[in-house]
Amino acid sequence: MNFVLYKESMKNIMTLMICMMTIKAAFSQVDTKQEKQINMKLNSGIVTEKLLETKEFYTNQLGFGVTFENDFYILLHTPNGESEISFLLPNHPSQQSLFQKPFQGNGVYLTLEVDNVDEVYSRLIEKGVTIEIEIRDEPWGDRHFAIMDPNGVGIDIVTYSPPKIEELERP
Repeated sequence: MNFVLYKESMKNIMTLMICMMTIKAAFSQVDTKQEKQINMKLNSGIVTEKLLETKEFYTNQLGFGVTFENDFYILLHTPNGESEISFLLPNHPSQQSLFQKPFQGNGVYLTLEVDNVDEVYSRLIEKGVTIEIEIRDEPWGDRHFAIMDPNGVGIDIVTYSPPKIEELERP
């Protein structure tokens, strides 16, 4: 790439960044007419017959910790404690009908963002975990691979990074 084209590309990128920062600043202004923001934390849950296999998979293969468990429910947390996921036995008498039916193994995935996806990939290979999608780089900057938990939940393990300039220049 010649210097003039490079300079023009950088100018376009800088212009785009300034526009994005301006838009972000405009939308981050507090509107006094809005209701007070509700403090909210998302925890996911999956109803499954495979409670013990699931606990073993997440704790032994991915390093999750146990926050709470009893005979029909387990709450696990990521190694850094920032996120949690729960698993519940189906048809338990303590639960309402909404939480009775077991997950059927389709249409759900989790994303685990890690600092070094290559390191996690190597560790899981050493442990004999089946890799469903081999490690790869995406044009938008992700480097990731995927595995599957005992319930059929796809787990995308990713390190995010900004896309490379040459990837942005492709038509």
